[in-house]
This record gives sequence, structure tokens and C-alpha cells, in this order.
Amino acid sequence: MSCLARSIDARPSGPYLLVNLVKANAMPPFVSLYDAKTKLSSLVDRAAAGEEIVIAKNGVPCARLVPIASRGQRRSPANAMRIEYIADDFDAPDLETERLFAGDPE
Repeated sequence: MSCLARSIDARPSGPYLLVNLVKANAMPPFVSLYDAKTKLSSLVDRAAAGEEIVIAKNGVPCARLVPIASRGQRRSPANAMRIEYIADDFDAPDLETERLFAGDPE
């Protein structure tokens, strides 16, 4: 059985229903390292949605994928140089500069 398939199973199964429910709340699902590599994108989506995922190597938990607590406010440009207008020819070649680089004295 794949570690990915060993997710939470809370189906009624006789007297073990309570045990399954307790295990479901106490332990996040394990994902094998191989499965994590092949399904990383979907695991990141699940973690971003709030799920905690434990990645195991050879059956031993070695990493935890958890959602970021808070992203805060979105950054806005500081406009530190206070540039409000850029001319259409701002990157046009300057003849005087070209002449100096060419080595012409004047």
C-alpha cells in the first residue's frame, strides 16, 4: 500500500471506529518521498489550503509540509525616485556620448 493511500480512514469498522477517529485527528497523512517528488504541485496546493502533510523517507517521517501562517499585505511600489513620466526616446542613442566613445577629439 502506498503511503499516499494511507490517508485518514474514518469508515466504521466495528469496535475500532473510535481508534480510527482519534488517529485521524492526531496524525497528518504520510506521503512517501517518491510520491512527494512526483506529486509536489498537488501537495503544495493541499498545504496552501491548510492541510499538514508529513513526508517520509523509508517509512521514517523526515519533513513536514505546512501552510504559511500569514502573508500580510501585498507590497506596493515605493516610487522612491518619484518618476511620473518617461519620455518616448529615453533610451535613444546620444550622439555626443557615441562620439566620445569612438575616440573623436571634437
